Amino acid sequence: MRLGSTHSGSWNYRDEEEEEALKWAALEKLPTFDRLRRGILTGGGGGGELVAVDNLGFSQRNALLNRLITHQDNHNFLLNLKTRVDRVGIELPTIEVRFQHLNVEAEAYTGSRAMPTFSNFFVNIFEGLLGFLHILSNKKQQFCILKNISGIIKPSRMTLLLGPPSSGKTTFLLALAGKLDSELKSSGTVTYNGHEMNEFVPQRTAAYISQHDTHIGEMTVRETLAFSARCQGVGYLPEMLAELSRREKAANIKPDPDIDLFMKAAACEGQEENLITDYVLKILGLEECANTMVGNEVVRGISGGQKKRVTTGEMLVGPARALFMDEISTGLDSSTTFQIVKSIRQSTHILDATTVISLLQPAPETFELFDDIVLLSEGQIVYQGPREHVVEFFESMGFQCPKRKGVADFLQEVTSKKDQEQYWSLKDRPYAFVTVKEFAEAFQSFHVGKSIGEELASPFDKSNSHPAALATEKYGVERKQLFKACVAREVLLLRRKAFIFVFKIFQLFVMAVIGTSVFFRTKMHRDNVTDGGIYMGALFFGVSSILFNSMQEMFLVIAKLPVFYKQRDFLFYPSWAFSLSTWIVKIPFSFLEAAALVFVTYYGIGYDHDVTRFIKQYFLAVILSQMAFSLFRTIGAIGRETTVAFTLGAFVLCVLFGLSGFVISRDYIKKWWIWGYWASPMMYGQNAIVVNEFLGKSWSHIGPNSTQSLGVEVLKAHGVFPHDYWYWIGVGGLIGYVCLFTIIFTIALTFLRREYQ
Repeated sequence: MRLGSTHSGSWNYRDEEEEEALKWAALEKLPTFDRLRRGILTGGGGGGELVAVDNLGFSQRNALLNRLITHQDNHNFLLNLKTRVDRVGIELPTIEVRFQHLNVEAEAYTGSRAMPTFSNFFVNIFEGLLGFLHILSNKKQQFCILKNISGIIKPSRMTLLLGPPSSGKTTFLLALAGKLDSELKSSGTVTYNGHEMNEFVPQRTAAYISQHDTHIGEMTVRETLAFSARCQGVGYLPEMLAELSRREKAANIKPDPDIDLFMKAAACEGQEENLITDYVLKILGLEECANTMVGNEVVRGISGGQKKRVTTGEMLVGPARALFMDEISTGLDSSTTFQIVKSIRQSTHILDATTVISLLQPAPETFELFDDIVLLSEGQIVYQGPREHVVEFFESMGFQCPKRKGVADFLQEVTSKKDQEQYWSLKDRPYAFVTVKEFAEAFQSFHVGKSIGEELASPFDKSNSHPAALATEKYGVERKQLFKACVAREVLLLRRKAFIFVFKIFQLFVMAVIGTSVFFRTKMHRDNVTDGGIYMGALFFGVSSILFNSMQEMFLVIAKLPVFYKQRDFLFYPSWAFSLSTWIVKIPFSFLEAAALVFVTYYGIGYDHDVTRFIKQYFLAVILSQMAFSLFRTIGAIGRETTVAFTLGAFVLCVLFGLSGFVISRDYIKKWWIWGYWASPMMYGQNAIVVNEFLGKSWSHIGPNSTQSLGVEVLKAHGVFPHDYWYWIGVGGLIGYVCLFTIIFTIALTFLRREYQ
């Protein structure tokens, strides 16, 4: 029985081998494009099936990752990836970042002039104008943030950036990532593989991870990372995978099916859910909260530490080969920080990435994970080089780290005037405070500093730069795909905020009921011009209700601006993709809002019974709703802050009401204000809706003491042109304003900004 069982088992194993060989043979016969889109999905008990890598379900992706990363062992998985690439002689792109004589300065008011008071606001504007005309000298003071620093960030090495608060760490990372504020004055050079910033696209070559967590609260953790991955694309992976597959086929090498499937799935772009997102969720320990809302002030969501990991994962899902991470441990316990840094270290060492991480007080075990240290203080580099030599440098200066003291804490304090003396070790010499400048000058004579100086003296050979190392395209995927991603996100947010829009429709419905009860048809007559004025007021009430009901759009846009600015600056998508998607997704709600108003008021108030005029009023209400949405979106993008936008919005509404032609008839508007009448979008809506009503059959009878129809008499009495074509002029004017406001909205999104860092 035992022999029979063994014999049967060997046959089963042989059958599985033959079946797998047949599947590989079938896979290799496919054309190159199809071969890169197919993989063998193995099961837990062996065997497998040929599947499309861009159509893997959640359970399939999860099972694959569980097989590849057993017991959270990301190291072996990455080694297997690198082994496959090395086996056929393919080199991964690497980035060496050099900065030479880098200076960064800022201008700012000091003392009471720095306070955001009402008087300072206008004084600053006035001084800025006079300064622009070279009439008045600049009153701002100069502050030096980085002072003539030079160095090299090597690939395949983990670099820790240390320094006390206000030492310039964030500015340094932003300078390396090519994301410095345009208002800062900078000099010197930062190069990637010998190429200056204007020779490639640094926003896509390097990933800067901010210390602030800026996310859309109504999206889940998985959706946030998936959107980021979809926008950033997959970089050079498709080309590398094609060359890898070609070389393996020529060498008759069959890769591990799970590794092959992972790499092919990771190289697929444009997916709403992808394997890279699931992988990053796994290594960052976010699987448990993957389907939980990120949360904000209104929506309850994940913890602060989890948000910090989401901020990190948002950039890790992209293809950037250089990572600049600013205070990623804020809100995390030491164990979680250690695990995250350990995972990043494995990726950096094995896949030859370039990584700089800024930490304020890393634990000793986390500190030991780093290869290089950059110690920044007062805008100057005190030490840069291997971690093993940093204590040696300070010992050469007469300062010793106590045995029970963490090296990171020692480095933070040794340049401080308050804490430096306790580390003085030369008992035969009296202690004297050593300034940061003296440390920086001494480092140039230290053997590590000399080595860096000699290396900087020899320019980087650009011919050694991998063709795929530096991004040259502005966006990671086609603009069409980015637009589709933005539309999909807006639809998702619309579903999550459905209550707001349903309430807005209900609110308009209530206003329609109130309007109908005030202007009820049994009390509405068509006997004279005065009766026409009452109908005119009812129509004005409908137009103003739509306008006021759309004001909420301004606040919804402002709430999304911080995330938009971050993603725009990281080149996730162009501004027009965001503006057009926001506009298009709201179109169905304009139809619903118009229905809530017109369907209740039209026959309830007793407007003209012609069904054509009913349809035309409904269509006009839709266009008017779209115009109002576009107007308040634009005000929100220009104001960028709730108080400013609300003040500006209230002012615009007052102007629109005053110059619409109803509050003050066109005939009574002063000549120097008549331009405001013609420029008012509300005027076009008001004129179109009253022309549609008063030129109907219900108003075609001759008025008392008149030779013309009562409808025409009412229109003339209120300064409205009594012609049918004015309905279409009004519709055309509103459509024109929708387009104009959308263009202004896009321009404001493109060029204006608000601090989010």
